[in-house]
Amino acid sequence: MKTADILVVDDDAAIRTVVAAALKRAGHRVRTAETLAQAKTQFAKTPDLLVTDVVLPDGDGLEMVSRIVRDHPGLPIIVLSAKNTLSTAVRATEAGAFDYLPKPFDLDTLTAAIASALERNPAANAGDEGAPDEALPLIGRSPAMQDVYRTIARVVSTDLTVLVFGESGTGKELVAQAIHDLGNRRDAPFVALNMAAIPRELIEAELFGHERGAFTGAQARAAGKFEQASGGTLFLDEIGDMPMDAQTRLLRVLQSGEFISVGGSRTIRADVRIVAATNKDLSRLVAENRFREDLFYRLNVVPITMPPLRERPQDVPLLARHFLDRGAEQGLPRKRLADSAIELLKNYSWPGNVRELENLMRRIAVLGRDDVIADEEIRAMLGEGSDLPAPASREGGLAESIRARLKQMALAQPALLEDGSLYDRIIAEVEKPLIEVVLERTNGNQLRAAKALGINRNTLRKKLDMLKIDAGTRSKGAD
Repeated sequence: MKTADILVVDDDAAIRTVVAAALKRAGHRVRTAETLAQAKTQFAKTPDLLVTDVVLPDGDGLEMVSRIVRDHPGLPIIVLSAKNTLSTAVRATEAGAFDYLPKPFDLDTLTAAIASALERNPAANAGDEGAPDEALPLIGRSPAMQDVYRTIARVVSTDLTVLVFGESGTGKELVAQAIHDLGNRRDAPFVALNMAAIPRELIEAELFGHERGAFTGAQARAAGKFEQASGGTLFLDEIGDMPMDAQTRLLRVLQSGEFISVGGSRTIRADVRIVAATNKDLSRLVAENRFREDLFYRLNVVPITMPPLRERPQDVPLLARHFLDRGAEQGLPRKRLADSAIELLKNYSWPGNVRELENLMRRIAVLGRDDVIADEEIRAMLGEGSDLPAPASREGGLAESIRARLKQMALAQPALLEDGSLYDRIIAEVEKPLIEVVLERTNGNQLRAAKALGINRNTLRKKLDMLKIDAGTRSKGAD
């Protein structure tokens, strides 16, 4: 790694310290600042690389990035932000940042990004204006969504073809819409076509248009999606369902940039950006000769994978509140979710992904009995066939019972919080009744009890002695 003079700007002293220590271990010289004003004075000597937060006490770090890109072309900049939204990622990229890392970040990821930035001398091709302030369609702060945001931010200013993978309902069309709305073609049309919804014999006419009399029922000339999207973006959804003959025609258009309408003779220029999407494994379809390999490589220039909702449960509360708020803006009754309902939603598998969550929130807004929706209503609306965790007992379940007991102990014995033995004492209190109950259920058979607990028999015996479990409890099954 090249040794460099690096300026770290962040108002969090802990982050400055940790990042500076990691970079010094990597052999770099490090300077720090906690405000824009301090950072400005540090530029009396221009650093080799800048690492900066977005929200600083005296202003917007991205406005500083724009000025630095203008005044110091080629200086690599890495932006850090706890405001982990698509808007932030795009603003950072448009301001001219080399990379954007959401907080909390991994130090290895940061040092790798710095090494990559120092090896390159990126051209200063960004303007001073940030991304539009209007609401963006993608929501989520999970690591998987941060990867999506970063990829989108890098491709919006290009015309590269994008292929979006993901299960149904994950928001593939929203990715395409975001790429269009934030890109250079935002003022031209965004046109979408679902391949699975078009009869096989009409796909070519839908894509390329047709002339009058080209086939039975063609009473007049009609422009196809390529022509309708001229200058803009054409989104080809469920591309894996496209028939092989139509795939051949599409490949020819992507290669030549030209097409002829069905029944026509005039060559038409295809001035569109292609974003395609699929919920299928195209590599497997290629291996089965059901999808053209050359078309796959033409489409798979920039792949983006939308994670299923079950793999980003931390995003469920954000999405649920967003859908409830949007419903209220559209005239539906305003509702909010109880904490117990939010936890329940986070533990559901969401086979229909974000689309299922949106539909559930709309149903709750209309049919929910109370202004605050509890977990019982969620269970009722999802139905008995769902894979929701079993409802807690009337006492609130094991976790609630333990929580109540801990509160009692903390109030009755405040010294427990000071002597450093609390963890061991609590584990011992839980461990003893657990082993006793398992022994009772296995009729005192220690071999079966050890297997149920997931420990070996010798370990169980040691715990019986250490925890002073009554010999009568274990007398039935020494073997």
